[in-house]
Amino acid sequence: MKLFSWSLPEIEYSRRNRLILYYLTGLVGLVLCYTVTYNLALAHLEGVDQSLFASFEFVVQTMTTTGYGQDAGYWSHPAMFLFVAATQISGIALGFFTLRLIIIPLFTGAEVNLDDRLTPKSDHVVICEYRRDSAVLLEELRELGIEYVLIASDEANAKELSDDGYSVIHGSPQDARAFERASIGTARAVITDAGDANVNTILTVQSVREDVDVIALSDDSDMRDVLLDAGADSVLSPHGLLGRRLAEKALSSFSSELDTVALGGDLEVTELPVRHGSPLVGTRIRNSRIREATGANIIGAWIDGELQLPPDPDAIIRDNTVLLVSGGHEALEAFSDATRQARGLAEHDNIIVVGQGEVGQAASELIAEAGVEVVTVDMERRNGVDLVGDVGSKELLREAGIEDAGAIIVGLADDSMSLLTTVLARSMNPDVEILVRVNDTDATRKALSAGADYVLSVPRVSARMVAMELRGEDVLAPASQIRLIRVPATPLAGSTVAGSGIYEATGCRIIAVEDETGLSSTIDPQRTLTGEERLTLAGPDEAVQQFLKQYDVAPVDAAPERR
Repeated sequence: MKLFSWSLPEIEYSRRNRLILYYLTGLVGLVLCYTVTYNLALAHLEGVDQSLFASFEFVVQTMTTTGYGQDAGYWSHPAMFLFVAATQISGIALGFFTLRLIIIPLFTGAEVNLDDRLTPKSDHVVICEYRRDSAVLLEELRELGIEYVLIASDEANAKELSDDGYSVIHGSPQDARAFERASIGTARAVITDAGDANVNTILTVQSVREDVDVIALSDDSDMRDVLLDAGADSVLSPHGLLGRRLAEKALSSFSSELDTVALGGDLEVTELPVRHGSPLVGTRIRNSRIREATGANIIGAWIDGELQLPPDPDAIIRDNTVLLVSGGHEALEAFSDATRQARGLAEHDNIIVVGQGEVGQAASELIAEAGVEVVTVDMERRNGVDLVGDVGSKELLREAGIEDAGAIIVGLADDSMSLLTTVLARSMNPDVEILVRVNDTDATRKALSAGADYVLSVPRVSARMVAMELRGEDVLAPASQIRLIRVPATPLAGSTVAGSGIYEATGCRIIAVEDETGLSSTIDPQRTLTGEERLTLAGPDEAVQQFLKQYDVAPVDAAPERR
């Protein structure tokens, strides 16, 4: 009977690491060869019989130029003098190679060819000039298990990302040789985010390989048809999606309809921000009695910009808290009423959109289509702008109607100005709904602390859109930072829900269990899993990927559907 099964893990070495491995192997071989040769030569040519260890000591002493010790008096045959000289010369040469190949790159800032750091690639993605915080996308792909190579024209940025462990090379996406270095011949897709150079990049890709899928990112919706005509297979507009999502959130604040994800049966999941003036503000989650009052379950919470899954029972619900809840549709509606003041848009209310770039325009168009009055504000005069001026001034916000507005969407490209506008809007109208776009992922928490009710970062939304395009991952929304996934319970067979250790090991939480009797969100912690069930998990990106990797399972076909 086979009791143990063990094998060495497969390791992929970069070009530089392979060179170092070959060098060290050759060095050891050379020293051993010198040792044996010297030992035999000493015995046959000089008549001196000594151990191999003594000969090894001589070789090391000679190659490192530290001296010869007692062996110096043994030599009289010319061949021995020639051998000793050759050993000395090779030792000096190896010293220079060691210094250049290993010591300098490791301990100084010497330039290194980034191509040498790449491991062999196959079925990977080639990314060109990603401009939206590359580390966010690369980390997303790494967590999804998608191989990639980023081509960056900024040498300093490429070096920094490579030093952080990402697969990056320095080059121009308009140079065919850069794609050849990125192994485009075995790539599954190319992603280009090169701005005005997108068309040039797409044409360069086609000149190298016509059959590879090309995904283009653009902040200008007018470029969609142009990019498709140039050869792109799909065009993603993160700014447009982000603007529409902010508008949907603003409109949902004054609508009786909920934006939910159906898990199956009558079970749904949604995100709900706690509005200013809600009776829940100031209460601890354990004392909120939400489940008793509405039938909904709080499964997660964004509190002061930090995701808690599950939430700390002693955490205090504040007026910028976003709660992730599950339950039947009626239960979620009852919960929605409890998180906000019961009111809709009055005739004099409006929604203000600050910033009329791609984000602001997308938000304004959706709000106008919904028949709600929208006031647009920007620092520059352009089509569709109602008020022009300093968006960081109380006078302009007052002129836009902030004191009576139902919501304000801040879609500015400058995060500092967005934070200033958020603070001013909150001080002028404590009850207004504030939704903010930020460019720096780290600014999310700052915006929430400044008084925003809902914040979306461009890098996170962009990375999620790319991931969905490549893998079709199921998420609560493309702009959400929570992922929902349905998996078989096979690896957990025999354990209880509480004893499975899923949350402790991965950070995911079981929010529903489906068996032959149907889907249920009421989960007994002591329930023993048979392995035949299907589990619905909720968690942030890294937690879901950790679960899939640790338990070696694949998501089941049935996916949560948006309602």
